[in-house]
Amino acid sequence: MPGRRLEFWDRIVASDPGLARLRVAGSAAVGMSSAMALEYGFGTATHAGTQGILIAMMLGAVVAMMGSMALTNIGIWANTRTALFFPVAIGSGMLVGVAVGSHTDLMLSMFVVVMFAAVFMRRFGLPFFFYGFMLWMGYFFAAFLHATMSMLPALVEAVAVATAWLLLLSITLLRTNSTRILRRTVRAFDARARAVARTGAELLEVARVEQQPRPRLRRRLHARQARLAEVALMVEARSAEPGARYGDWPAPALRRRLLDAQQAIDDLAAATDGLAMGNARLATAAFPVLDRLARRDDAGAKRAAQALAELAERAGREQPAANDTSGWWPARHLAVAALEFVGLVGRVGTPPQQEEIDEFDPAVTLALGNLTGAPAAARDVPARGTRWNPLARLDMTTRQAIQVAVAGGLAILVGRELSATRYYWAVIAAFVMFTGTGTRSETFLKGFNRVAGTLIGLVASIGLAHLTAGHTSLVLVVIVASMFCGFYLTTISYAYMIFFVTIMVGQLYSVLHEFSDGLLVLRLEETAIGAAIGFAVALVVVPLSTRDTVRTARDNLLGALSELLTAAAERLDGTAPTDPPADLDRLARSLDDRLRQLALVARPLTRPLVWGNSPPRTRHRLTLYAATATHARALTVALRRGAEFSSTGADACRALVTAITQLVEAAPGHRQPAAAGPLAEVDSALFTDRRAMPGARATDPVLHAVIHLRRLLRELAEPGTVTRSEVAPECDRPTGGCVRGTVRGPGAVGPLAEISVAMLDGSGNVLARTCTDRHGRYQLPAFPCGDYVLVVLGYPTSTVPARLDSGVSRAVHLNLS
Repeated sequence: MPGRRLEFWDRIVASDPGLARLRVAGSAAVGMSSAMALEYGFGTATHAGTQGILIAMMLGAVVAMMGSMALTNIGIWANTRTALFFPVAIGSGMLVGVAVGSHTDLMLSMFVVVMFAAVFMRRFGLPFFFYGFMLWMGYFFAAFLHATMSMLPALVEAVAVATAWLLLLSITLLRTNSTRILRRTVRAFDARARAVARTGAELLEVARVEQQPRPRLRRRLHARQARLAEVALMVEARSAEPGARYGDWPAPALRRRLLDAQQAIDDLAAATDGLAMGNARLATAAFPVLDRLARRDDAGAKRAAQALAELAERAGREQPAANDTSGWWPARHLAVAALEFVGLVGRVGTPPQQEEIDEFDPAVTLALGNLTGAPAAARDVPARGTRWNPLARLDMTTRQAIQVAVAGGLAILVGRELSATRYYWAVIAAFVMFTGTGTRSETFLKGFNRVAGTLIGLVASIGLAHLTAGHTSLVLVVIVASMFCGFYLTTISYAYMIFFVTIMVGQLYSVLHEFSDGLLVLRLEETAIGAAIGFAVALVVVPLSTRDTVRTARDNLLGALSELLTAAAERLDGTAPTDPPADLDRLARSLDDRLRQLALVARPLTRPLVWGNSPPRTRHRLTLYAATATHARALTVALRRGAEFSSTGADACRALVTAITQLVEAAPGHRQPAAAGPLAEVDSALFTDRRAMPGARATDPVLHAVIHLRRLLRELAEPGTVTRSEVAPECDRPTGGCVRGTVRGPGAVGPLAEISVAMLDGSGNVLARTCTDRHGRYQLPAFPCGDYVLVVLGYPTSTVPARLDSGVSRAVHLNLS
C-alpha cells in the first residue's frame, strides 16, 4: 500500500509540475470569491444600493481574475508596482466609456479603438498585457452600463478596494515562496522520470503477449520523455528566481545533475523500446527494473539491474538460439541506465564538483508561471504578403492589434444583426482569439475550443441552473468551483476553461433573475459568430503562416545545435576561449527549449488541419529532431569525461556544423543535397583515423553521439526511408564487380536487419548506400575499379577497406565489434 500511495502522489505531481496549476487556480478562486465578498460588504456599508453592489462585485471579480495572474512576481515591491496601475488602467477605460457612452455610433467606433490599444500595449512587457485587458474591461463596463460621470468615482473606488485586497493577499496568504516552488518542481521532475519508467514497464509487459497496443505505448513513452524535458526546463527557470535555493546546491550544479538524470532516463527509454522488439526472456528480466523504479524502490531496482546486466552479458557470450538472436545489447544498456539513475538520485545531498560559475544564466524564462507559448516562437516570423502589403512588415504585436480591431469591428456589425443588446459576446470571442495565439492555425483551434466549450457548457449550465435555483449558497459554491476548475484546466485545453465559464455565467444570470435557455443559446450563437469572424480575419488580414513559423522554429533549433557543436569542437581540440568558457550545460538546455518550441508550433501540422500537410510525416520528423536533441545532450554529458580521439571528434563536429548550415537553407521536409558533402566529411573524420579502431568508436561516448547525430542529420537532409541502393552517377572508368556480404552484430548477436551500409571513396564521399535485409545481407552495385571504404553505420560502427577489380565481385562481411 505505501508503494501505491507514492505512485498515486507521483501521478498528481507529474501531471502538475510544482503544483503550478493548483496554485494559480487556488489563488484565482480565493481572490475572486473573497474580492466579491469584500465588495458586497463594502457596498452594503456605504449604502450603494442593489445595482451598485452588483456592479462593484463584478468589478472586484474582474480585478481579482486578472490580478491573480499578474501578481506573480517574487517580491513585495514588484507586486506593489504592478498593482498600483490596476485602477489607472481600468479607470482610463471607464473615463473614455463615460465620455462616449451617450452616442451609440461613437461608442461602437471607440470600442474598436480601445481593442486596438489594449493589444498594442502588450509590446511594453508582461504587465501591460494585463493593463490592456483591464483598459478594455473598464471601457466595456462604463459603455454598456451607461455609466455617468457622477458614477465614475464610485466605480474607481470599487476597483481600488479590490486592488488593495488582492495586493494584500499576494503578499500574505497567497505569497509564493521561490525555494518551496523550486523544491516542488524538482520533485515533479523525479515524478515524471518515474512515469517514464512506469510506461516502459507497461510496454515490456504488453509486448510479451500482445502486438497491437505496442505502437500506442511507444508513443506514450516518447510523450512522457518530452514532458520530462519540459519540467527540466521549468527547474532551469525556477532556479534563477530571486531567493530560490535547492538546499546547498548552486543553480549550475542542479542543472548539471538534472541533465545527467534526464540523459539516463532517455537511455533507459531507448533501451526499453529496443528490448520490447527482441528477446522475450530478457524483456521479462528487465520488467522488475522498470517496475521498481516506477514505485520508488531504488534499492530493489538496483538489485534487479545488476541481475539483468549479468544475464545480458551471459546471453551475449552464449550461442543464441534460432529465435533468440537479439536483445542482450539493449538489455545491457537498460541495466546501465537504471544503475546510473539510481546512483544520481541516491546522492541528493551531495552537489557535483564543477568549475565555479559566478552567475547563473538560465536558458529559459517563465511567463505567468509556465513556459512561454507559441507567440514567443512566432514573434519574429514575418507575415505573408510582405512584398505588396506594408502592414505585413509590422511587428507581431502591431499586426495582432490590427487584426483585433478589424475582427472587433466586424463582430459588432454582424453581432448586432442577431441581437442589439448581447452582441458583445461576439466581440469578446473575436478579441480573445488573438490572445495567446501566434499562427492562423492556432487561432482557429482557439476559436473552435471556445465554441465547443460553450456548446457543452450550455447543456451543463441549463441543468445546474434549474438545480440551484432559489439556493443562493449553492449558487456561490458552483461559481467558486467553476472558477477553480476553469483556471486549473485551462493549460490542458482552452475548451475546459470556457466550459466552466459558461456554467458560471448561467449561475450569475440565475442570481440576477435573467436566466433563460434562450439567453444561453443566444450566447452560443454570438460566440460562434465572433469565432468565425476571428478566424476569417486571421486567415486574410496579415496572416501568419503555420509553416513559416515552423520553419523559423526549426532554424532556431538547428542554430542552437550548431552553437553546441561548435563549443564541443573547441572543447575537444583545446581551442575554446578561456574567458569565458562555453557553458555546454546551458547550451544543451537551450536546445531542449528550442525543441519544445518547435513541437509547440508544429502541433497543428500533426493534425489534418492544414491543406497539403501529412501529419504522419510531420510527427516522424519531430521524432527525428527530438532524437537529435537527445544525442546532443549525450554529447554534452560525454564531454565531461574527456575523449580519447579529440581531433577526430572536433573535425566531425565542425563538419556537422557545416551540414546544419546547409539544412537551414532548405524548407522543412525538403531535400537538401548540398548537405551531403559536409556529411561525407563527417564520415571521413570518423572512419579514416587509423588510431580509432571500430571497437573504440563503439565505446567512446563522444564518437558514439557524433555518429548518431550524423545519421539523424542525413535523414533530415534526405527525407524518406532508404529502401533501395542510392547510387552516384556513373563515370567513364572501367567498372568493377559489385560488393555483397552480411552484417553481424557484436559477440553472438548474429545477422542484423535494417542496418545502413555505405561505400566511400578515398575523399570520404558517399558513393552508394543500402540497407540490410532481414537476414543481414546487403549488396552494393558495381563501381569503377579502385580502392574504397565500406562503412556500416550502426551501434557500434565498423569500417573495412575494399578493392574493386574489373568484373570481379567481392564478398565483404562486416562485423560490429
